[in-house]
Amino acid sequence: MKAVEAAIRAIAERHRREIVRLVRDRELTAGQIASHFEVSRPAVSQHLRILKDSGLVTERRQGTRRYYKARVEGLAELRAFLEVFLGEDTWVEPRPGASSPPATGPETEIVLTDAARREHPVVRR
Repeated sequence: MKAVEAAIRAIAERHRREIVRLVRDRELTAGQIASHFEVSRPAVSQHLRILKDSGLVTERRQGTRRYYKARVEGLAELRAFLEVFLGEDTWVEPRPGASSPPATGPETEIVLTDAARREHPVVRR
């Protein structure tokens, strides 16, 4: 459970969610990842360290470069935990204007709509 809690804390920050999306299907260097953001490289390095410590990404060193890729097992653990909340009686609502039914793919985000629903987050695609 500690690993899942760390993963949830890690993806609570939007830059880290985007980093996980970037390295989900391919390995990228820290510099390649940093080029996608308008934050400093040290900030990206800090995000990568948090993602690595939470078990969501792996780091491979080759010479002076560090390569990052999503850790399938870490993502699977997080997904299994979240699926408990995404059963048939879940609170899934499409984004305004969406014509297709909601999904839980990489474009899905969980948002809290108001204080009264903090116990029941709305999943939007």
